Amino acid sequence: MPGYRARPRFATSPSSVRRVSEPPGQPRIEFEPHADPALEAGSYANGLAIWHTLHEFTFDFFVSSQPPSEARTESGEVVIRAPHRLVARVRVPPTSVFDIIRTISQNLALYEQKFGPIRTPGAEAPLYPPEEPDPEPPE
Repeated sequence: MPGYRARPRFATSPSSVRRVSEPPGQPRIEFEPHADPALEAGSYANGLAIWHTLHEFTFDFFVSSQPPSEARTESGEVVIRAPHRLVARVRVPPTSVFDIIRTISQNLALYEQKFGPIRTPGAEAPLYPPEEPDPEPPE
């Protein structure tokens, strides 16, 4: 364990005093996240691009900045332009990617157990950040 210095420990019973120079086996890790107050609110994203180099994976989170619109390229091809704005870029080592996938998968399963299956939105869903939810219609 990096940074760990083995200190001799002694048993509490006087009849069984022995030296232990090995670190304790697999101590429980207590993860304590702390965030800069400027980052605590987070960023809304409805798009993700992932790319990699030999040493890192980069997760680019995007938000649609304008509704998609039809356009023509210089060669005359009709395309749909969908402007997006980068809201966060996270770089992680390749060794962490499987842990991230596993954690996302576990959380998706917990989400679906609690709220039901996740459905992909239809064409009528907005591509930009949602506004405040509509109030419940009167009965």
